[in-house]
Amino acid sequence: MPLSALSASRAATRLCAQCRVTPRATQALFSTSAPAHPLSPQPRACRQQTQTQKPQSPSRARYISWTAARRADAASSSARAAAASEAAPAPHATYYDLFPQSLPDGPPPRGPFAVDVRALRREFLQLQARAHPDIQPFEHRTRAQSASAHLNEAFRTIADPLLRAQYLLSLRGLDVAGDETGQVADMELLADVMEAREEIEEAQGEEDLVGPREVNDGRIEESVEALERAFEEDDMDAAKKEAVRLRYWFNIKQCLHDWEPGKPVELHH
Repeated sequence: MPLSALSASRAATRLCAQCRVTPRATQALFSTSAPAHPLSPQPRACRQQTQTQKPQSPSRARYISWTAARRADAASSSARAAAASEAAPAPHATYYDLFPQSLPDGPPPRGPFAVDVRALRREFLQLQARAHPDIQPFEHRTRAQSASAHLNEAFRTIADPLLRAQYLLSLRGLDVAGDETGQVADMELLADVMEAREEIEEAQGEEDLVGPREVNDGRIEESVEALERAFEEDDMDAAKKEAVRLRYWFNIKQCLHDWEPGKPVELHH
């Protein structure tokens, strides 16, 4: 074999070691009928190995990394969007529908007027933790803020017996808060209110308010019990009348709480 062909054969043997090409096959490739120049084209197996082991350019590596990051962000955003969709409350007929665990029977007369406020608060906090705007994707925060505000209003309304009664009456088309006629129709009620106001104005110290506070708390308790009976019996006239009374007792309670020596007593009806 000529010297040049021998050198090429040895070089090919070393070059093709990883391709598992036998020396005999290599010699056949570089026989006297094949090009003997050392720079002759590599066998196909060698070309494939070389292409496989060819390092990526920095720009291509950055592109692949950027693409992978975009895909990961898209997957994460989709997961957050799905969680937000599940957490955000859907439109409901009433505030009661927002709290199926603590208010499973819904509003009266199906469900009771009385509410377990501690259970209601627990469910409210769980719902708020899932729907809070700070944990939602940016594109869903406006909707999450609206859902969070809706939950706050629903909890505040149902937890308070006066707001709860007014809300239940509003579902029947009765506006107690804006009905001035109903507020002044009960003259006996107004007499009791004026007497309570005079006691607060004549008080010289906190000790003078102990009795009025106990009396007023008893009035509130009686009104709440009367509301429970009225809503249980689906008697909206009685419920409306008692809601007006309860509103006055709550106003007096606020005046007792805000009392200061010499401060005028203002009842907001």
